[in-house]
Amino acid sequence: MEIKLKGDRAIEQIPSIKDKALRINLNENIYGTFAEIGAGQETVRHFFRSGGSSGTIAKAMSAYDKDFSDAIYGIEKDGRYVTESRLKKMLTHEVDLIEKRLDRVKHPNKMFFSYANTVATIDFAKQFKGHGWVGVKYQIEPDEDYNEIILHIRFKENDARLQQETLGILGVNLIYGAFYKYNDPKKLLRYLYDHLDKDQLEIDTINFSGPRFANVDNRLMSLQLVKNGMTDAVMFGPDGNNILPASILYKKNILALRGSFRPVTRVNMDMYEKSLEMFLCENKVEADNTLVIFEITLSNLRSEGEIDERDFMDRAELLCSLGQYVMISNFQEYYRVVEYFSNYTKARMGLAMGVNNLVDIFDEKYYRHLSGGILEAFGKLFYRDLKVFLYPMKEENGEITNSENLKVHPRMKELYKFFKFNGKVVDIEIANQNNLEIYSRHVLKMIAKGTEGWEEMLPKGVAEIIKKDKLFGYDSKPRIEEPTN
Repeated sequence: MEIKLKGDRAIEQIPSIKDKALRINLNENIYGTFAEIGAGQETVRHFFRSGGSSGTIAKAMSAYDKDFSDAIYGIEKDGRYVTESRLKKMLTHEVDLIEKRLDRVKHPNKMFFSYANTVATIDFAKQFKGHGWVGVKYQIEPDEDYNEIILHIRFKENDARLQQETLGILGVNLIYGAFYKYNDPKKLLRYLYDHLDKDQLEIDTINFSGPRFANVDNRLMSLQLVKNGMTDAVMFGPDGNNILPASILYKKNILALRGSFRPVTRVNMDMYEKSLEMFLCENKVEADNTLVIFEITLSNLRSEGEIDERDFMDRAELLCSLGQYVMISNFQEYYRVVEYFSNYTKARMGLAMGVNNLVDIFDEKYYRHLSGGILEAFGKLFYRDLKVFLYPMKEENGEITNSENLKVHPRMKELYKFFKFNGKVVDIEIANQNNLEIYSRHVLKMIAKGTEGWEEMLPKGVAEIIKKDKLFGYDSKPRIEEPTN
């Protein structure tokens, strides 16, 4: 056993990797196969070395040659091997084989499993650090249907051998967690990093399925990835399912809107529609290659210091119902958002935001941690072909503030003029100034208090969803007003 201290939490005793593998091996009912492609047989070797493996390992293989792999698992339509589709085929194929080759009458108490991974480690030039898909398909009861845990990883180490060792440790943690921590998926997720550091490995996608995870919301599991520092951002699509960021962002023109969306209002959708219309008029931007991302930062998900998961679900459901892609990120500064997107695309990007957000961008306090300060941040923000689409704001005195008259700190005036003069900041022209009097925080209070009139401030159909699902504290019972003297 190993002693481990996690921040202010009590000291925990964490089993060693050998102890975890040995516990699996000594469970006479756990029996299955290992299929590993791309980084050797790094996971199964821990089970071989811990002892008692004959009671656990039915088969261990590595179909390293592409032709052999295709002959066993079939040919992928896109010709790639490190994909979720390939991993699922591996898991299904191996489970089918074990069911076919082992007689249930002879093994009535066996809980079958198949562990698989398909990965690409760092390349020879050390330009591509590598990534992979890892998963386990397994039973908790012999007569029960199979459960499945699938995750996508990104290697951070700069040595192939170290990446292989990291993969092996992760694999043991996954199998151990699958059998012994399945009743608490949040803990299972954290335990994947036992004996690993965050600078070794990133987990940016995870999905649970099967009878034991019937009540698990994979969007909440995505939130845990960001909350626990396992990744900087996660994404899910209009259908509510988790998606791999790289698969959806690759080579796309990206328009991002950051907000609390608590709830999403007519202002948010007006900003979205008008900025998208302007973005599609830009050179090198094609409609069929453009992706709009609604981004919520982790800081906007906090309530009294902790993340309010119910609140998160309310926002996510509304945005998905409107057919949008949602990204949950750990990025407080906008330049980090652009840097993140730049990992996947070199195409033109756009940011749609309100006046207050742009003023914040020119606040030096957000960049004190950078050696180059605000100039370094702006170099990262605007060095690519990026444009800011600015939504106006109505002041208390009725004046409309836009890019022409907004006020930044006196030291930032010339810097702001430079970007404005070079066309990096453009105004969104609005047709309905009444939208400028809609604020999410006011709508939220109206919903909670039962005040009439909030429905008209939201996009079509959103109010009905809020009432039906009782989101944001909505109560369908009529509010009883207290008598006034």
